[in-house]
Amino acid sequence: MQYLDFEQNLMEIDAKIEALKLNQSTRGIDIAAELERLSAKREKALTQAYKNLTPWQKANVARHENRPHTRDYINTVFTDFCVLSGDRQFAEDKAIIGGFAKLKGRTVMVIGHEKGHDTESRLEHNFGMAKPEGYRKAIRLMKLAEQFGVPVITLVDTAGAFPGLEGEERGQGQAIATATEACLDLRVPLVACIIGEGGSGGAIALAAGNSVIMLENSVYSVISPEGCASILWKDFKFAPKAAEILNLTAQDLLRLGIIDEIVPEPIGGAHRFPTETMTAVADALDRHLDKWLSFKPDELVRCRHDKFLDMTRLLDK
Repeated sequence: MQYLDFEQNLMEIDAKIEALKLNQSTRGIDIAAELERLSAKREKALTQAYKNLTPWQKANVARHENRPHTRDYINTVFTDFCVLSGDRQFAEDKAIIGGFAKLKGRTVMVIGHEKGHDTESRLEHNFGMAKPEGYRKAIRLMKLAEQFGVPVITLVDTAGAFPGLEGEERGQGQAIATATEACLDLRVPLVACIIGEGGSGGAIALAAGNSVIMLENSVYSVISPEGCASILWKDFKFAPKAAEILNLTAQDLLRLGIIDEIVPEPIGGAHRFPTETMTAVADALDRHLDKWLSFKPDELVRCRHDKFLDMTRLLDK
């Protein structure tokens, strides 16, 4: 388990617990009372650590290497997943995965960023940073879902779109804009969930939904704190300050009317309790789908357009 900067007290307690368990197994010593005391101390420390996280701390929780990604959700709360690959123009981009699946018995199209969990898988999925072909694949899958009248679920978890030269050469900006347009004009329900990082245009390209929900410790912003700090102060060390002013937390965005619901995480974060977190997300997705399935196609499009236009009016005030 990777421990974050504000979790050092937890790391020390966990180390003591592991040492006691090792002594018990090797020497046959009964240390149940001490383990119970340390476990209680750990729960208290965990609650205290996550009681009032700063925006920068939340950004680090959202990026935790053990936080569940799209593939974990597909393997845990979706069934009958049928992967669909390629943009039918250039290549297959594994930074975005998608296909038909079932959520609580209902057929859906699920599309999401995939970061990977270890070095090999992160390189394979390009750390969840999609190139133009990834967004064109997402558009193709949305249109396919629309053709069959199947609702779309998107799981957003990316630091941003791929920033390299090859992405620009193949039309990165246009691909993101076209994917955003495809979301807005989709004639079936679209429910988006930010499960980790929602970074810049790479996130909004999949997140312009009828409902947009966020996990409690996820973040969603136009730029990363580090990117903001490098522009405003020319120094990454100001990233915590940038996180404060970006209003990137789920709580900030719900208050501003940008998202529709915060999905609570167990105390300690999704990286400690992945199954419980993914189950809570599945319940929220299912609930929002129920809301929109009774709407006609024209109503879905109008509601989606009005939703995002209202955001601009709110921010103008």
